[in-house]
Amino acid sequence: MKNESLTIKSNGTHEIEIKKSRFICTMERIETEDQAKNIIAKVSKENAKANHNCFAYMLGDDDHIQRESDNGEPSGTAGVPILEVLKMNELHNVLAVVTRYFGGIKLGAGGLIRAYSNATSTTIDSLGIVKLVNKQELTLTIDYNQFDKLKYFLEQESIPIEATNYTDKIDVVIAVSDAGFDALITQITNLLSDQFSYKKGKYKIFEVPYSREDRQNDENK
Repeated sequence: MKNESLTIKSNGTHEIEIKKSRFICTMERIETEDQAKNIIAKVSKENAKANHNCFAYMLGDDDHIQRESDNGEPSGTAGVPILEVLKMNELHNVLAVVTRYFGGIKLGAGGLIRAYSNATSTTIDSLGIVKLVNKQELTLTIDYNQFDKLKYFLEQESIPIEATNYTDKIDVVIAVSDAGFDALITQITNLLSDQFSYKKGKYKIFEVPYSREDRQNDENK
């Protein structure tokens, strides 16, 4: 996967009502097209009496797989608006199925586009977004009298301690991105007067909360 990507915090559903029509959005993380197809089939079966089960999803490290379906709605009024919301939010490996129970009042093409877009975007707001960050474990070996100083520094830098192992010295396990590695080692070297050692470990995916403010900051970089 990419070193960083965005996805939904959790799978779930959210419902809105527009002019007596119910729009129920089911959103899930996916890894393969087969998984996406199975979820679409499951939602469609569970909502067999619904008028439409429209969907869109993006897959792949560069989101090269993009699928959408209007499922009987006028062309371009459902699947594409759902997909555009996923793209606008840069959601990676995510499927959205929007089920519509018709309420008897026609919405028109523009109204449908807004309804399917709103059903998708409000579901994203409801579930939340996280950033998936590929980080490498880093074990810092220090003396006991250095622990409080290092712990305070890590807290100030918002770097969680993943594990702490006590022997004749203390092994403090943290995780760091490739981009921030050299700068962090320099900071810790200065902090501890170069009286420590470190060892790189395996890479893991960490989920970091991601807010609208974070998006604005990313866009302003």
